[in-house]
Amino acid sequence: MELDQYLFFRDVGFGGLEPGGGLDLGFRGWRPHRNRSALELALMTGMRIQEWSTLLLPELGLAGGRRPAVADVDLAACAKYGRQRSVYVPRDAMELLDPYLLLERPGIVATAQRTLRRQVRDLFVVQRIEGEGTRVRGVLEGVTVTRVIKDMKPDLRRITVLETGGGLDPLALFIGQGGRMLTGSGWDRVRWRAWKRMKEWSVHEAAPVLPRRCWVFHDTRHTFALRLLIFLTREALGDVDERAPMATLLEHMVGNPLLVVQRRLGHAHPATTYRYIRYLKDPMREVDAAFRRWSAAGGASYVTVARRLMSLEGSGATQG
Repeated sequence: MELDQYLFFRDVGFGGLEPGGGLDLGFRGWRPHRNRSALELALMTGMRIQEWSTLLLPELGLAGGRRPAVADVDLAACAKYGRQRSVYVPRDAMELLDPYLLLERPGIVATAQRTLRRQVRDLFVVQRIEGEGTRVRGVLEGVTVTRVIKDMKPDLRRITVLETGGGLDPLALFIGQGGRMLTGSGWDRVRWRAWKRMKEWSVHEAAPVLPRRCWVFHDTRHTFALRLLIFLTREALGDVDERAPMATLLEHMVGNPLLVVQRRLGHAHPATTYRYIRYLKDPMREVDAAFRRWSAAGGASYVTVARRLMSLEGSGATQG
């Protein structure tokens, strides 16, 4: 996915803007801030849809009204095959969550109160968040229990709510009608609505060339992996600000950069990550400039993300 395609997906398909950047007054989409922030989170972390869509607020340090600048998330039960790894969430992705958390989410929660109270016996009602946001304690099926958040499976996460004293607040980051976490099919409906809108605007002179098929959320993971792999390879060569021949870069692909990306994506075998090498061709020649421009709010970029991950590798952070 190229930068102009991604911005078109995010801002026109999800965000209700026109290709030229103006506001489309005829936009009738639902929860554009939620959807844009979800797409940005997927892109800037490389997480799979079953990983980012099942996140709980405490995992990002967002419980209790806090707004950390960045976050490190430990994935376990929601990762593919339960393979543990750490994920870095950069500043831009965190900042794009703010409009959703401040403007849209409170309204969804307020509207869902009657439904949540009616279903309270079937919910995991958390009374206290412990261990600096790593554990929750509450009532599940009439019994008081404590659960480690990273070990909670999606089905349990979907029914987890916090008793605030003034109502029930779902702990899921991304929620829909009824206060429940969106399922994969729910996100598919969001994606197809965005695709229909993008097709309608594809004739605009400012619109990029669209792919032949409807994009999928996993495309953001591929984009993250490819650009991170190229950057880390250039960094390893010590010429991140210069244009090295691609043939020279490929000679270094079997080294540390490939293994870093493998661990960060949670691939079980290097061969899975190795497939990205076939995409490293001259059309990616502007990748260094693209790293510096791929940001939502003009702050952190892919360079920031890559260097942060390199520091995590060097400090012996959780791998997998």
